[in-house]
Amino acid sequence: MTIIDYVQTLSDNPYFGAGFGLFGLGAGAAMLRRGMQVGLILFRRHYMITLEVPCRDKSYQWLLQWITHKGAKKTQHLSVETHFEMKDTGHIKTKYDFIPSIGTHFFRYNSNWIKVERTREQQTLDLHMGIPWETVQLTAFGRDKSIYFNILEEARTMALKEHEGKTIMYTAMGSEWKPFGHARKRRPLNSVILDVGVGERILNDCREFIDNPGWYSERGIPYRRGYLLHGPPGCGKSSYITALAGELERGICVLNLSERGLSDDRLNHLLAVAPQQTIILLEDVDAAFISREESKEVRAAFDGLNKVTFSGLLNCLDGVASTEARILFMTTNYLERLDPALVRPGRVDVKEYIGWCSGSQIEQMFLKFYKVPGKSTAELASEFAKSVMAFNRNVSPAQIQGFFMFHKNDPDSVINNVAQIWELH
Repeated sequence: MTIIDYVQTLSDNPYFGAGFGLFGLGAGAAMLRRGMQVGLILFRRHYMITLEVPCRDKSYQWLLQWITHKGAKKTQHLSVETHFEMKDTGHIKTKYDFIPSIGTHFFRYNSNWIKVERTREQQTLDLHMGIPWETVQLTAFGRDKSIYFNILEEARTMALKEHEGKTIMYTAMGSEWKPFGHARKRRPLNSVILDVGVGERILNDCREFIDNPGWYSERGIPYRRGYLLHGPPGCGKSSYITALAGELERGICVLNLSERGLSDDRLNHLLAVAPQQTIILLEDVDAAFISREESKEVRAAFDGLNKVTFSGLLNCLDGVASTEARILFMTTNYLERLDPALVRPGRVDVKEYIGWCSGSQIEQMFLKFYKVPGKSTAELASEFAKSVMAFNRNVSPAQIQGFFMFHKNDPDSVINNVAQIWELH
C-alpha cells in the first residue's frame, strides 16, 4: 500500500475525520484568540493613552476630588471621607465626600470615555504616609496627552479654590511636609497691632523681595530673605507672621529645631523640599542652641539635647546647598542668647523688635475692640492708654487683649480697673 492509499484510507475513516476536524477548529480558535490579543495590545499601544498617578504624587488627592465632583458621579462603588467645617456662626458642619472606591469606574469627559482603575496594594505600605500603597490609572482613546493635562489642571484649580482665602499650615512628617489640621481662615493684617511702622516695614520688604527676583540674579545675590523677630513673649511675633502669610497668600511651614529625630541632613532636605509659596517659620531658635560665646559649663548643659548641630543650621541657611526663592522667619524671646554668626547679614537680613505695648498700640487695640455709642471712643481710648502707661509697667498685647476679654461688654469697667491687667496674669 502506497502512502497515498494510506492517507486515503484514513480520510475515509469517520473517527479520524472527526478528530482532525476538532483539532483544526481548536487550532483555528487558538490562533484567532492569539491574534485578537496581539491586536488588542497593538491597539492599546497605538490608539489608547494611559496615565498612572501614585498616592505619593501631589496631584493624587486633587485627582480623586476632581473625579468625585466632575467625573464618576454615577458610580455605585464609593468610599467616604469625612470632614468638619467651622461656620462663621461658630457651628461645626460635618461634610461627607464620596469618592470612587477601589475598583474600576467609567466616566465621560469632553466627549471621551475614560476608564478609571483605583488599586491598592495591601502588602505594600507608603513609608512616609503610613497607608497602603494606592494608584489611580486613567485610560482613554486617542493619542492626545492634553486630555490628561486638562484634567490635572482642572483638579489643581478646584483644590486651590477650596483653599481660597485660607492659610495652610504645614508640619514636617518624615522627610516631607504635610498639611497640619484644617486650613485656617486668613487673619487680616490689621488685626495684629504692632508699634508704629514695624508691620509696614516688614510687609514692604517682603513684597519688594517677592516682586524683584531678577534684581538678585543680575547681581549674583542668592534669592532668599531671612527675618528675625525678637522681643518678650505675648507681643505678637507669631500672630503677625500668620497674618503676613495671609496677606501674601502663602502657607506656613512650621519647623521645631528641638524636635527629636531632626538631623542636619533631614533639616537640609526639609528646607529644600518646602512647598512653593510658603513661609518657613523657626520659632524660639534660642531654645535650640546656645551661643558659642557662653561659658563651657553653659554649653555643656546643652550638649546632646538635639541632633541638629549649629554648623548644620548655618549651612542650611546660606551654605552651598541651601535653597533659593525662600522666605524664612525666626523668632526668639532672648536676642542676647543667639550666636552672632546666626544673625549676621545673609542669614538674617531684617531684624525687628516686637516689644511691650506703646501708648498708640493700646489706643488702637481699644478702638478695635470697643464701639461705644453716644460717646467719643477716641477719648476713652486715649484715657485708657494714659492710665495703663501711668503705671510705668511693661504690658504685652496678649495681656491687654485678655483684659478686654474679661470686660468685653463694659468699656467703662476697663478704664476704671486698669490694675487688673497685671492681677489677671
